[in-house]
Amino acid sequence: MSATTLLAAQSQELGINPVLNFTIFGAFVLVTLIIVFRASRNTKTASDYYAAGRAFSGPQNGVAIAGDYLSAASFLGICGAIALNGYDGFLYSIGFLVAWLVALLLVAELLRNTGKYTMGDVLAFRMRQRPVRAAAAISTLAVSFFYLLAQMAGAGGLVNLLLGIQSSAGQAAVIAAVGAVMIIYVLIGGMKGTTWVQIIKAVLLIAGAFAMTVWVLGLYGFNLSALLGDAVAMQGGKGEALLSPGAQYGVNEISKLNFLSLGIALVLGTAGLPHVLMRFYTVPTAKEARRSVVWAIALIGVFYLFTLVLGYGAGALVGPEAINDAPGGANSAAPLLAQALGGPVLLGFIAAVAFATILAVVAGLTITASASFAHDVYVNVIKKGKIEDKNSEVRVARITALVIGAVSIVGGILAKDQNVAFLVALAFAVAASANLPTILYSLFWKRFNTQGALWSIYGGLIVTITLIVFSPAVSGSEKAMIKGVDFHWFPLENPGLVSIPLSFFLGWLGTVLSKERDDAKQAEMEVRSLTGAGAEKATSH
Repeated sequence: MSATTLLAAQSQELGINPVLNFTIFGAFVLVTLIIVFRASRNTKTASDYYAAGRAFSGPQNGVAIAGDYLSAASFLGICGAIALNGYDGFLYSIGFLVAWLVALLLVAELLRNTGKYTMGDVLAFRMRQRPVRAAAAISTLAVSFFYLLAQMAGAGGLVNLLLGIQSSAGQAAVIAAVGAVMIIYVLIGGMKGTTWVQIIKAVLLIAGAFAMTVWVLGLYGFNLSALLGDAVAMQGGKGEALLSPGAQYGVNEISKLNFLSLGIALVLGTAGLPHVLMRFYTVPTAKEARRSVVWAIALIGVFYLFTLVLGYGAGALVGPEAINDAPGGANSAAPLLAQALGGPVLLGFIAAVAFATILAVVAGLTITASASFAHDVYVNVIKKGKIEDKNSEVRVARITALVIGAVSIVGGILAKDQNVAFLVALAFAVAASANLPTILYSLFWKRFNTQGALWSIYGGLIVTITLIVFSPAVSGSEKAMIKGVDFHWFPLENPGLVSIPLSFFLGWLGTVLSKERDDAKQAEMEVRSLTGAGAEKATSH
């Protein structure tokens, strides 16, 4: 039987209705496009385009942050990881949630007080503008690229499963359509339109996950032990491993180090994610920035508790064999659970929510990357901060969004068979290595200077990407991105254990080897970051 015939048979056997699914997708896209067009009426200045005119309240921005953060990895990847690996899969949820404490305690308020539109604003505050902004833009684009790959991979898996499109050309066409819709969101709506899409998507995602969680628990009389027992039974002889550490990361010493590396990358990566950091600029005050994070933590924490039930529920009601055999593999666990619970209608709704998740996150990533290029590279590096036409910055940002959209479409087609939670973990490793050390040093170390910033950004970026390229994630393993070749020499799938400490060290070394120092500017930054004096204010309401 050919692969195409097999996939068609699987979709038919699962009761999947491509027409219904496509109709629900289309309805969501239509509604959000109307909202984006309405939001675009007030998108005129750079502040409107990048920061939504700083007009969102803390709770609104908190919901949008949750929408930005709860990506395809959170929904599709983690549910699949828990269904197949149990306890070890839930470590993704724990890592993603605990990471918010770093963002809340060390970054959110200080960043809002110090910056304007991008991460480069913070880093360039007391350093030489052009080299630091260029480095920040390159780092932002690298992190955004890895994250975009993850979202597009999730889109490929969903298309595979839910629209009954089996040919590679057909899947590529739908991924291209997803990219096109995302580009429209960013080009027309800017940050305001993107934010409203993220708010709608967060509400739908959390509501859908809540309904499925209650449904699954209801089937077991709200007895979690009974649910876990069924999940164990469905795994056969290996079932007990679902309830204790080691199913995925306890096989040998290398896998244990993989787990440690993954945990470090997840916990430290959030505070260095450019598209999350940029959300703090959409509120009028530092107080609202703090409220944003508190709301985000509450919503994200509740959602990750839902993933525990949904993951084990998929393991119990769908079974590991059906999940592994389905188009999309582990990424199909949540949609298959929806199909088992409520048939084609619930499957169509959950699939539309997952698709909305991908659209919203990809739009957020794209506007962040385009803003970084336009604001940091075009305005402050190429034009040296002197632009005669105020609209040229937004125009460059929109052109950049087109380019990034095209690149993400190509990357998504190439990465459509990868586990999305794993790809996002790589993005977190890049963010934690290239961005976080530089941000923390800039905010808290008086002696930190331009050379230290450049060494930590470029050093962290080069080390991380090099280790990823020569890791088992890319070649030499069963789940490698490139099959049939083996050029790996670095043993860990996630480089965070090595790349993050090394990046902190490079930032320190570059600083102490340079005599450059600006105590006056550092003192100004310290006062501004702690008190908000002189910080960017709201420009519209």
